[in-house]
Amino acid sequence: MKKSLLFLSFLLFNSFLSFAAETPDPVLDIDGKEIRAGVEYYILPVMRGFGGGVTFGRSTGNESCPLGVVQERSEVEPGRPVTFTPVNPKKGVVRVSTDLNIKFADAFTICIQSNVWKLDFDQEIGQYFILTNGVEGNPGRETIDNWFKIEKYSDRDYKLVFCPTVCNTCKVICKDVGIFIDQDKTKRLALSDEPFRVMFRKA
Repeated sequence: MKKSLLFLSFLLFNSFLSFAAETPDPVLDIDGKEIRAGVEYYILPVMRGFGGGVTFGRSTGNESCPLGVVQERSEVEPGRPVTFTPVNPKKGVVRVSTDLNIKFADAFTICIQSNVWKLDFDQEIGQYFILTNGVEGNPGRETIDNWFKIEKYSDRDYKLVFCPTVCNTCKVICKDVGIFIDQDKTKRLALSDEPFRVMFRKA
């Protein structure tokens, strides 16, 4: 009987260790606190002197809508707060390397659209940009362009990545989100070989 209990305890302990090892680290804000789903945060650059936080911007090309996702020109501007929604909305903590939706906090804009981020390809420029008007939730093939990840860049810095895993049969691009500077000097969030190093501050 004692051997059976010891064996059962051993199995349970191993299962706990396995679960703990598989759980990704939580994403932390600049105060060292875990980022929570549904709570508003500013996405700010780590590098000083190169612009401010992330906000709405005009669309690419000649289109008025949907709105683009851009970086503020002035570093004193924190941008517009966003919320994060994990692929499992019941999860309260946002974790690295997991699929999530990013959405600007509710705001009135010139476009009748959602504020959820999505990936969009500009054929004229030949570049993938981050725009709004994505779909929140409903993970799968139809929403593949709406899922992003937060990855560690260094001990306290992070980067945004597009590499969705919500569709097992889909072929997807896996690339960092960086900054693309267009002709009028607008700093657009776009897929890039150079990641946009970011940190998060609670709004």
